[in-house]
Amino acid sequence: MIRYALPALVLLGLVACETAPPSLYDRLGGKAAISAVVDQFVANIAADPSIAPRFAKTDIPKLKVHLVDQICEATGGPCKYTGRDMKTTHKGMKITQAEFNATGGALAKALDKFKVPAKEKDELLKAIGGMQNDIVGQ
Repeated sequence: MIRYALPALVLLGLVACETAPPSLYDRLGGKAAISAVVDQFVANIAADPSIAPRFAKTDIPKLKVHLVDQICEATGGPCKYTGRDMKTTHKGMKITQAEFNATGGALAKALDKFKVPAKEKDELLKAIGGMQNDIVGQ
């Protein structure tokens, strides 16, 4: 009986591995797709007069690297975000709810441009929205 138990457990383990659902990172298309969305997201911010001034003195190439790594990590990808935490980053900026919403809208617009399905779009926006308390009003 024991000699049959081990192969059965190995087989069950293989089946479990094969049926694991893909991460949000994989469903978004990986790092290249996230990078394309981030490029469009930053372009959308630059085109929005209600939030563009907030980024006037920002090192945009560095921002893009941090955003890609942050989204990659938050969605289950292999990247590691090494920037400052959101509370420290936004301290003293007094970001309003309207500015936060406009920035989220810029991300949603970028996701729409690349035809990201609603399920993945909602999951990503929820993950980013979870940072709201560390950004708004700091």
